[in-house]
Amino acid sequence: MPARTGAQYIQGLRDRPRDVWIQGEQVKDVTAHPAFSNNVLTLGGLYDMQHDPAIRDEMTYTSPSTGDRVGLSFIVPRTMEDLEARGRMLYKWARAGCGMLGRAPDFLNCNIAGWAGAADYFGQNRPEFKQNVLNYYEYVRENDLTLTHTLINLQRSRKGPIVENPEDEVALTVQKETDAGIIVSGARVLATLGATADEIAVYPARIRHQGKNAERFAFAFALPCDAPGMRFVCRESYDLGRSHFDHPLGSRFEEIDAVVFFDDVLVPWERVFLLGDVELANGSAMKTGTFAHTGHQVVTREATKSEFVLGLTSLMVDALGSGEQPHVQERLGEVIMYTEVMKAMLTTAVADAALDEYNVMRPKMMPLIVARNVFSRFIYPRMSEIIQLLGSSSLMAAPAEADFLTELGPELELYLATDTVSAKDRAQLFHLAWDTALSAFGARQLLYERFFGGDPTANALMLNSIYDKEPMMEQVRQFLARDDEEF
Repeated sequence: MPARTGAQYIQGLRDRPRDVWIQGEQVKDVTAHPAFSNNVLTLGGLYDMQHDPAIRDEMTYTSPSTGDRVGLSFIVPRTMEDLEARGRMLYKWARAGCGMLGRAPDFLNCNIAGWAGAADYFGQNRPEFKQNVLNYYEYVRENDLTLTHTLINLQRSRKGPIVENPEDEVALTVQKETDAGIIVSGARVLATLGATADEIAVYPARIRHQGKNAERFAFAFALPCDAPGMRFVCRESYDLGRSHFDHPLGSRFEEIDAVVFFDDVLVPWERVFLLGDVELANGSAMKTGTFAHTGHQVVTREATKSEFVLGLTSLMVDALGSGEQPHVQERLGEVIMYTEVMKAMLTTAVADAALDEYNVMRPKMMPLIVARNVFSRFIYPRMSEIIQLLGSSSLMAAPAEADFLTELGPELELYLATDTVSAKDRAQLFHLAWDTALSAFGARQLLYERFFGGDPTANALMLNSIYDKEPMMEQVRQFLARDDEEF
């Protein structure tokens, strides 16, 4: 099957119902349920972009297996041209989602392609796992499937590592091996988009403390989302059933997060990619390059999201006529700086890409790591704050779309219009600002960005441990060693 259409994606969800729960209800059809249906349509729209004659060649490439056109986010980049083409495709999907879709299909597509490019890494565990990875990559690419993923184990207590308490039976663990495959039980977080994906990739969890039970937590595999014994328990939806006018983001881009329960789930051997090797599990993200390839998608989205906030805040200032005030100019200047910083780090990561040991063109890792950390810790929280500061009371003086259809319409127009926009246009704009920075959807976006890449402290420690500081230290040593006569 070549690149799918939106209708094919939606029909696939209907054909394979999965065990999904939300607010005490078991969902029979996610495509029809109000908590999920709008996001399903949004994802369908992304797939339809692959068939737009104007951009088809920028969204797809020719499959090396079938000759069909397949999604460009699946490409294993071997040249700089491949990497740049993938980047242009990633930007188009990111822009369509205003940077709000953290789990657009291209994120996991880049990951699975990264695994395939480094399939030899998995073959170190067991020779057959290399072929498993390659077969799965081709299966997902040729069927244009949507993936979710999960990589964090639940714990009853964080006092100690999970490997010391396997009897808790909370973290996802291998229960036994059989002729048919492995049996796993436990729970994982956080499967964003889990209810509306076709497949789930279970990443190797990083096991920081090795012990006698550690191998039970070291694995990687993938399953269809309707696999027997697997259940998705979702948080409440932030699509509140309002119009695109009132909740422009939440009514389109709500990707519901879920906890995944595995109850003696059989993972067939052909779906297992890594098993029982703690060292390989711990090193998989960095050594296979998948962190860099998914980072390419992540930082593209974050840079696009920054552009969106810059456009939004600029329109807010124009609508209110506050652009001459120095403090307003200063805040817009901040957003401009943040946007350009994100774009510069993305450009650097691609410009400094190089072939890795697997002959894959890998984006430069360090700019992507820094961009992800800076965006989550500083840039996006500050951008959300700036939206609030620039909007002030206008964020709350925003009548609903229905109010303009009543006898209040002329009065609203009289009192809420500004020198540059009508009252209705002003309300629509500030509903968007509210949904970006203050609604339940907006608050989840902020939380998501803060922890999307994991624990910020752990990330900072990791960055410090891998960054080569020696050249800078040597520069200072040389300066300190200068003679008094030296410049």
